Amino acid sequence: MTPTSLPALEAQVRARPLPRHVAVIMDGNGRWAEARGLPRVAGHREGAESVRAVVRTARRIGLPALTLYAFSLQNWARPADEVGALMALLADFLESERGEMRQNAIRLHAIGDLSRLPEPVRRQLALVMAETRDNGGMILTLALSYGGREELVQAARAAAAAGPVTEASLEAHLWTAGLPELDLLVRTSGERRISNFLLWQAAYAELHFTDVLFPDFRDEAFLSAIADFQGRQRRFGLTGAQLAAQGGPDR
Repeated sequence: MTPTSLPALEAQVRARPLPRHVAVIMDGNGRWAEARGLPRVAGHREGAESVRAVVRTARRIGLPALTLYAFSLQNWARPADEVGALMALLADFLESERGEMRQNAIRLHAIGDLSRLPEPVRRQLALVMAETRDNGGMILTLALSYGGREELVQAARAAAAAGPVTEASLEAHLWTAGLPELDLLVRTSGERRISNFLLWQAAYAELHFTDVLFPDFRDEAFLSAIADFQGRQRRFGLTGAQLAAQGGPDR
């Protein structure tokens, strides 16, 4: 982008209603590294820099909630050295960003089968979540050891144990209970699928697919995804004419 176009894009995004909750499937780290003749872990390291950029941009524009798909349940089947490197990067990220989260009133949250994470990572995660639990700014959720089908199974079991299963009771037992409604789901790297991520929550979310590999997904790409969302008309089963008659948002 030119030096003046990124501020203009951010101003454009700020001028229109923001999504309440954006989720990002962070894909393409390994391909980014392989295309450069580097080990896959180098792509994950560069992807961590994109995480920092996206979180800072989201907080700066006033996004209420951001969820990042950091590690799926299926990712445990990857080579042990890659899994180990990812866990080490996660621990390093949590430690390095503690101060910035406190300074910027970001509340850290995590979803998934967290019991499978290595004990040092669980300990660091619990520490940062405790330190930021009273922060009133953006909620940053990390999906770790996460699977959407698995989330639905545990929610259904918990809801059934508590009483009659309804849409509301099942939703109350999801790992995302208490978070704002998901408005926008972004996937990087050119793939056109949601890969077992937020299956219930994405029912009415807008989907944005980009060819940008996640290590290159920084301010411009993130703001462009939000601008794309802001340009859509969300009808929720109604017609455009019905929305216009109700004075609904033209987005």
